[in-house]
Amino acid sequence: MTPFHFTAGTLPLLVSIPHAGTQLTPEVEAGLSDAARGLPDTDWHIPLLYDFVRDLGASVLIGRYSRYVIDLNRPADNQPLYSTATTGLYPETLFDGTPTFAAGKTPDAAVRQRDLETIWQPYHQQIQQELARLKAQHGYALLFDAHSIASVIPRLFDGRLPDINLGTNDGASCSSAVSEALQAVCAQQTAFSWVVNGRFKGGYITRAYGQPEQHVQAVQLELAQCNYMDETPPYAWQQARAAQLQTVLKALIKALLAAGTRAK
Repeated sequence: MTPFHFTAGTLPLLVSIPHAGTQLTPEVEAGLSDAARGLPDTDWHIPLLYDFVRDLGASVLIGRYSRYVIDLNRPADNQPLYSTATTGLYPETLFDGTPTFAAGKTPDAAVRQRDLETIWQPYHQQIQQELARLKAQHGYALLFDAHSIASVIPRLFDGRLPDINLGTNDGASCSSAVSEALQAVCAQQTAFSWVVNGRFKGGYITRAYGQPEQHVQAVQLELAQCNYMDETPPYAWQQARAAQLQTVLKALIKALLAAGTRAK
């Protein structure tokens, strides 16, 4: 099985969804702690939430494997992205600090190197190839990295997370015109709280591939999960909440496309 699902589109836009996967390798499945077996830190339902982008004509890349196998949004050298609490390329703890693996059952270095080569590297090669294709065809490329997280995780942030968390690596991953267009959409609606470069500034994907000076604009959107699903098992999809959120997401994607055209 390929480590990702990919569909090519006609727009200059790639939507990356690295953390929705639930596939496990045998070594990880055998070693998970009881707390980790339900895969609580998954970006549940994100492919469904963004399903509309296919109709618009975006390319879509979705990781198949759980982040507990390997985190596609961390650098290959496992250097931390934040000075505050976070998780790494091979998460040793859940977001709440609970151990990911039972004692003595953490996958060894050889298994982790294999997963880097067969899961992480192909996903990033696909990003690179698709951005190159889009840039060759359109003269520029747009990358939208789609994420979600529980709205309350005391280990990672204080209080309740804003509903919409845009990350542009403090303005380095996209032009000011792109950032301002997305912020304008957020400011025009009143249903959801929002912030830019707050607790989440963009992970490795945003930081590595956002190169506005090379006509590649990248942004990350971290959504508070309570706005489209239940945050407790079985993590049920909530259609009414999701529909309201999708109205804003559609406006954000359209604003990104319009601003990307002007910034190319």
